[in-house]
This record gives sequence, structure tokens and C-alpha cells, in this order.
Amino acid sequence: MTKGRETTQEEWLEIVRACISGGNDYGGTALKYQVSCQQVYTWTKRYREMGEAGLEDRRGHRVGTLPSRTPEEELRDKIAQQERKIFDLEMENALLKK
Repeated sequence: MTKGRETTQEEWLEIVRACISGGNDYGGTALKYQVSCQQVYTWTKRYREMGEAGLEDRRGHRVGTLPSRTPEEELRDKIAQQERKIFDLEMENALLKK
């Protein structure tokens, strides 16, 4: 297993396409591009589930601030939005009680 390196989204797409065209050889693709085997597997899985949108880097963003990629994400975003609204109302209610 090799330690991963910094990669761009364009590289992710290139690596995924190379893996799929190579018969899903995650280990061989990981060695060729000097990234971890787990990353190749994860990127390939997300690409198969959501296409190129699955390879978007969404780290560091609050749930619900970016557009949803799947119906499940859309529901998750709505739930997170409702939870934030409930929290705000509970805080307002607690403030008014004092």
C-alpha cells in the first residue's frame, strides 16, 4: 500500500477511467498513479453511483449548501435544514423564557 498524494478532480476522473478500462484493477491503478488503493476504489464507486458529479470535492461545506447530486442527498439536505431551523427556534424559545 502506498501513501496517497495530492490530486486534482481532473486527475480523479482520469484515474477512475483508467481503472474501469483496466478491468477494475484497483491495486494496479493505485500503483500507476501513486495513490492509495482505497482512494481508487472510493472514487470508482462514487463515479459509478453518481457519474462525474460524484467526484466533486465537497469537503469543508456545510450539508445543504451545495446542490444535491442524488435524491438521497436532497432528502438529507432537507433534514439538515429542518434540524437547523428547529435548533434556532429552540434557542429563541429558551431566550424568551428568561
